[in-house]
Amino acid sequence: MRLTADADPQLWIPVTDSLGWKGRRHRKAAIRMLLGQVNAAVGATERPGSKFGAWAMSQAAPMLMKRADGRVLVWTWKAEPELVVAMATAQVLTPDVRIARASMPMDYDDTESFPTRLGVGEKLLVPMPPSPASPPFATYTWDTGTHLITLTAVCSDKERFGTLIGALDDLARSIRIADDLTGGESPDVLRLPPA
Repeated sequence: MRLTADADPQLWIPVTDSLGWKGRRHRKAAIRMLLGQVNAAVGATERPGSKFGAWAMSQAAPMLMKRADGRVLVWTWKAEPELVVAMATAQVLTPDVRIARASMPMDYDDTESFPTRLGVGEKLLVPMPPSPASPPFATYTWDTGTHLITLTAVCSDKERFGTLIGALDDLARSIRIADDLTGGESPDVLRLPPA
């Protein structure tokens, strides 16, 4: 299963298809922000080589995402790449994934309904995580029966997290499944261009 989305180019920079120099600054900033959040969560301090590590990962990330073949889409906030990183994934719903999903802590059971073209989904906002070192995040989830589609956005600024919810909702609504049917493949399928 492959995903596609119509992210607003005025707000989001796609990291997924940014090979080479294109989007390099945004890739590096997103990875540096995520590494900083991981370090803060485990109580580690930034090491001297971490900027080089973020650069190296930013060079490898496009190839890794290309190998994912549409199962992973990533964006950064255009105006400030280190503010928020959003990642959409499609994962096969194996029994282990279902068990892990059912075993989530009760802290993360405060979801609200979020219907889109993918079906009736769930939206979870955690503006104040239980651990003070953890960043605020939002998760949108859809169960298609065979796959679990998830959009997760991590923000580096707790005070500004609430201002991003509308843009995150719009991004989540734009995600859809990109099927591989071509026109004329089946007489029962009517293909319409995007609106």
